[in-house]
Amino acid sequence: MRAPVYGMRARRPLSRARSVRNGCIRSIRRIDARWEDGVDDRVRVHPGLHTHTVSDARSPAPGRATRSDSCQTRGPGSGYNGGMGEFEARYQAVRSRDRRFDGRFFTGVTSTGIYCRPICPARTPKPEHCRFYTHAAAAELAGFRPCRRCRPEASPDSPEWDVRADLVGRGLRLIADGVVDREGVVGLASRLAVGPRHLHRLFVEEVGAPPIALARSRRARLARQLLDQTSLTMAEIAFASGFASVRSFNDTIRAIYRRTPRELRADGTAGRAPGMQLLLRYRPPYAWDQMLAYLAARAIPGVEEVRAGAYRRTVQVGDGAGVLELRPDVAKDAVLLRVHAEEVGELTTLVQRARRLLDLDAAPHEVARVLRRDELLAPLVRRLPGLRLPGAFDGFELAVRAVLGQQVSVAAASTLAGRLVSICGTPLPARDASLGTLFPAPGTVANANLGGLGVPAARAEAVRALAEAVASGEIRLDGSADPPAVEAALLALPGIGPWTAAYVGMRALRDPDAFPAGDLGLRHALNGNGHASSARAATARAEAWRPWRGYATVHLWASLNGGKEKR
Repeated sequence: MRAPVYGMRARRPLSRARSVRNGCIRSIRRIDARWEDGVDDRVRVHPGLHTHTVSDARSPAPGRATRSDSCQTRGPGSGYNGGMGEFEARYQAVRSRDRRFDGRFFTGVTSTGIYCRPICPARTPKPEHCRFYTHAAAAELAGFRPCRRCRPEASPDSPEWDVRADLVGRGLRLIADGVVDREGVVGLASRLAVGPRHLHRLFVEEVGAPPIALARSRRARLARQLLDQTSLTMAEIAFASGFASVRSFNDTIRAIYRRTPRELRADGTAGRAPGMQLLLRYRPPYAWDQMLAYLAARAIPGVEEVRAGAYRRTVQVGDGAGVLELRPDVAKDAVLLRVHAEEVGELTTLVQRARRLLDLDAAPHEVARVLRRDELLAPLVRRLPGLRLPGAFDGFELAVRAVLGQQVSVAAASTLAGRLVSICGTPLPARDASLGTLFPAPGTVANANLGGLGVPAARAEAVRALAEAVASGEIRLDGSADPPAVEAALLALPGIGPWTAAYVGMRALRDPDAFPAGDLGLRHALNGNGHASSARAATARAEAWRPWRGYATVHLWASLNGGKEKR
């Protein structure tokens, strides 16, 4: 018998796995046989797209096709080891169960029809049975079902999309925020200023799955977690996960997991808590003391607080309001999310915003590897491993606070933001002991009388201009626009300078390379370490910190002892 030659398409699955795969694809196509916006949603994914089979130095046998270049993952972080091929590096990560790669890719095993996380405790499959996918939805479209041991739905998201600010990266962030669930694929394409068909092609080429399949996969994974961790009813889980009906919830779960929701819940062994709560995983290490201290110092009175080791804030939950609580669970490398509300609402947006606020999808080892090369940052990184870049729960809220914080201390900026909330915020129906108001919407701020803020008229006018621009859609702080374009639009508004634009880009737009070179705290940190503190000198030195200049800024801020920096 002739020896098998690798470097080509992986061997076909066994007959049972192949039958399951075909049945799964037919079921998924029946669920979403059409886009709600009238665009054909039938999946046209090449069988080898974004999969990786065994490569070998030998030439393929005559008549056998080789793996095309289009199958290779693109973007930052795709090359895990410069000295070996991508397949070999990924397979080595699977063999070693390296936690650093959790969520960065998934392994489809053709001999079982199952896809797993790199840290799966199951026996490592043979190389010829492995196919690698950059997203869980791509593995599901290929006919693989999620592993019941490693639970792919519990993995953190890939950090690649925080670095990539291209159209696909922004689109993935909007899908995670529930835009497709609320507005459909046409709404997503409109936010990204492209056509739906072009968007479909880009996602299939870059991620291996169209937007509708990515949104469906995210809904199913959230529902799976709620089935395991809560005692909510099936209907409550369906709507909290973003499904439009219980029927679509049942059909999707059955197609992806090959079991009904009730069967999946019966398989669970852990105790389920009442109400809405969820564990959000992250990649360790994580400097929790610094993150909570940072958020506590900038908490807006009546809207957010840090109390008893947890971050709490008022949030919109469906048609009502409630209080969101985020409490670290270091033993599980997770954050416990709780929502205290009278009604069960849609959780997709809350989960994504919580992850964005706490920077839970970051890859701390990658950031540290770059920053440790600098003699100034190396001791800071060693002192605080896992220091994250704080995000923003709401982009407009963060931008308003940044404008109010110009040329004043951190405490004064929080006081001014609290005054704005008292002027035009929305009170909660059931007040919490210390949290009782929702931050006002852009349209409300634009039409409010800001004379009682106690700031110069020019500052109040800057807040109003910002609110009008966001309310009209001229400036979008939801991640749908290119960060440099948003920063340029912010600079065109009266009363907003380079510091404010860079600060908004760093926290609200999740740009890890944003760098507020003119920040006073940054200059103090550089002065204290014996380096020139001018904006030009700081910018020149920071070139070596790309693409993590935002993380370098947070490390320099954390090195300050007095905490009196004005930002």
